[in-house]
Amino acid sequence: MLKVASYNIRKALGTDRRRNPGRIIAVLNELDADIVALQEADRRFGKRTAAIPPLLLEQHSDYRPIPLDVQIDSMGWHGNALLVRKSAKLLAHDILHIPYLEPRGAVMAQVMINGFSLSIVAMHLDLSGLWRRRQAAAIIRYAQDYAENRQTILMGDLNEWSNGRGCLQDFARHYHFADCGRSFHSRRPIARLDRILHCDQLRAINAGVHRSAAARTASDHLPVWAEMILV
Repeated sequence: MLKVASYNIRKALGTDRRRNPGRIIAVLNELDADIVALQEADRRFGKRTAAIPPLLLEQHSDYRPIPLDVQIDSMGWHGNALLVRKSAKLLAHDILHIPYLEPRGAVMAQVMINGFSLSIVAMHLDLSGLWRRRQAAAIIRYAQDYAENRQTILMGDLNEWSNGRGCLQDFARHYHFADCGRSFHSRRPIARLDRILHCDQLRAINAGVHRSAAARTASDHLPVWAEMILV
């Protein structure tokens, strides 16, 4: 079995307006997922340094960020990052250039973990519905090109408030949605903005929203997770 998760960490700024990367690490440790897609993983201005100091992550978790070789002090690309267990074998990684109205991007990696040979895409889509659909189309093309017969999982903050329209329709033509639940706002979740999708080679046997006390204050999003098996 494989457990994956997606988490918009809001640059480690909590609902109490305190920036505390230690709380984010505590939530990650609670999740205990094998792979985590992060959004807003870097500071927005200046050098865009990682919201979680690398040494803190290394010393207090079982995760390592997938290197993207883009910005020296950043963890991700336009805030998107992937964390994997230190035992995972990294086969490939890349940044994905997608159309945007405001600066957006996505990242991908191919990893071997728990007997799975995976192609993973992490994303954070636009606030505009039109641009979300354009981005979804680009990500689907990238994901299919990169898959190479590997099991494929896409995760991230889709910023889609509808129940089944817009970019959700586009993704649903190619992938299945894990039934995670409402993740935003963390204090009173009303929207399913954070999503986990998977290909036909996988089945989500369990999924949910992580609602711990730490998660309710660490960010304005709650992390979502899913447990996968091979079909």
